[in-house]
Amino acid sequence: MSHDPRLDELHPPPPPPGSASRALTTTTARRAAPELARRGQIEKTRGRLVVAACGFAALFGAVGLKLGLATVIDPVTPKLRAAPRVPTGETSAVVARASITDRNGEVLALSLPVTEFYANPMEINDPVEAAEKLLAVLPDLDRERLVERITQRTVPGTERPVQFAYIARNLTPRQRQAVNDLGIPGFHFRDAERRFHPQGSAAAHLLGTVDVDGRGIAGVERSFDEKLRNGREPLRLSIDVRVQVALREAVGKAIADFTGIGGAGVVMDIHTGEVLAMVSLPDFDISDPTSLIRKPPKPGQAARPDQDPVFNRATVGLYEPGSTFKLFTAAMALDSGVVNIWNGFDASKPIRYGRFQIDDFKGKNRWLAVPEIVAFSSNIGTAHMAVASGVQRHREYMGRFGMLQRSGLELPEVARPLAPSAQSWREINTMTIGFGHGISVTPLHVVTGVAALANGGVLRQPTIVAQPPGAEREGTRVISERTSETMRKLMRLVVTDGSGKGAEVPGYFVGGKTGTAQKTGPRGGYLEDKRIAAFVGAFPLNAPRYAIYVMVDEPRPNAKSHGYATAGWVAAPAAGAVIRRVAPILGMVPEQERIPQIQQAISIPLQPPKPPRAPATPAAPTKPPRSMPVPTAMPAPPELRRTEVAGPRLFAAAPPEAASAPR
Repeated sequence: MSHDPRLDELHPPPPPPGSASRALTTTTARRAAPELARRGQIEKTRGRLVVAACGFAALFGAVGLKLGLATVIDPVTPKLRAAPRVPTGETSAVVARASITDRNGEVLALSLPVTEFYANPMEINDPVEAAEKLLAVLPDLDRERLVERITQRTVPGTERPVQFAYIARNLTPRQRQAVNDLGIPGFHFRDAERRFHPQGSAAAHLLGTVDVDGRGIAGVERSFDEKLRNGREPLRLSIDVRVQVALREAVGKAIADFTGIGGAGVVMDIHTGEVLAMVSLPDFDISDPTSLIRKPPKPGQAARPDQDPVFNRATVGLYEPGSTFKLFTAAMALDSGVVNIWNGFDASKPIRYGRFQIDDFKGKNRWLAVPEIVAFSSNIGTAHMAVASGVQRHREYMGRFGMLQRSGLELPEVARPLAPSAQSWREINTMTIGFGHGISVTPLHVVTGVAALANGGVLRQPTIVAQPPGAEREGTRVISERTSETMRKLMRLVVTDGSGKGAEVPGYFVGGKTGTAQKTGPRGGYLEDKRIAAFVGAFPLNAPRYAIYVMVDEPRPNAKSHGYATAGWVAAPAAGAVIRRVAPILGMVPEQERIPQIQQAISIPLQPPKPPRAPATPAAPTKPPRSMPVPTAMPAPPELRRTEVAGPRLFAAAPPEAASAPR
């Protein structure tokens, strides 16, 4: 085989024996040091990778284990988000003050969460620039006041800096976001609540108001402040908002038609004393602070409290009740036995007492029976009837009817009647108070007393808190059931034959009494052409359920009233409009089939005949007749005090010539 010299280049010949071993050792030493370093670095990196891999493996293992538990081993039930709910009067956990509802659950007042906007002046460097930016999103703010409030200052009298200043108390979510987008340091927000009234002005005087801190300062809000702040359940009132709106509209229309300055109205359950509606006009919108601003008086006129929109004419307004009080005088005389229904008094001449004279408005100028005195609204006959009852008895009955003390209604705004004291109550006071002059009471007093006359004779304090269905409230008997039955007939007579015809509503058998009284001036004396026109009554009188009162303050005649602005033209038709509208709401169906029979049962003639005396039963001849007590004759009523003009005498029964007097 031949030798290839190229193989010698690939495989050099071995070195000599001595030099070869020294060269190999040197080369190996040179190559071993970097290789070991590299291998050490590789081992170190490999260790780190192993640790990282173990960490990631553990992490992914934990995630996988959690997913397995949540989806396979122990699956989690998905949570449902609550749908938005409409306010129902229930108080949420965020809101501190309970709601107020009417008797049917309609919300009258509730608190909703809002945002309060305040500033820390110490954090605002340029108050003018901050105010300009803020006014761009809140233009209702006052610029000068805003700059003043956000300017750095100290607490008056101290060196302590002011660090809190209210800017606005009730921001909407949109306004809050707009302010937040400005990015101005020093402006802050906090959660609060605000009182809202979904029914607007309805029942404004009754509900009352709260202050900026949510505490009640008037009306129901004040009377039940502690209960509303600490309770969770809504406060349920006796008010029926449907009846409230109907009463408010009817009274408002009467005021507008006769250019009155105000008015009032009340609808009451005569068996429980629950107030179903109470109106005082003018009123206000509780949610609108501008409606609370009192209108300035006309030039040359002094400011009057009854022109304040927060003045409650129904519970604070004191007015002479006028002829509506004749019902109480008649009830007193009949209940005490001073007169019978067929008795009467001479009303042919005015009564003179010192410098005073008592006349009738369109009087009959003759002897009048008791039903005629009430139906024709005779001042003369009523004054005679009151004097015949006696001064002491008259004042006692006025106290029984609740006309001498505050009403028990659960409101802080309740006035005490103005009446003569026991020491100063004289005969002239009995005369004038008998027909509604010389005493001032609230409309609530009048309707509460008439409710007692119609419900069987039991006086119950009025209430604005809803009573349980079928519950009987305690009361005080003030007249007998028989007298109450007679009074219902007399009230019905006023509507069918007297001045209350405008209140008639077919099928509901309305009864009541009109009253027109002149207003007194600030210095005493009566004011010309300034009067109160009122109607008070009950319905239906065949089965009494509700009492009603309607009053217009200072009405003026219109084209349809033929120059009159008396209660028969003003208040009675308004009361009829209320009854016509609310009776079906209250579940009452008008009677159509038995009208003649019912009318006959609750009617009374204007001049009732005296019942025949029962024949005496003869004693048995075998026994001597026992001595019977001689019946005591009715004491003759005292004569009126004589003055320079001789006063007429009072008659407890009709004189002989009165029997033939024309009706």
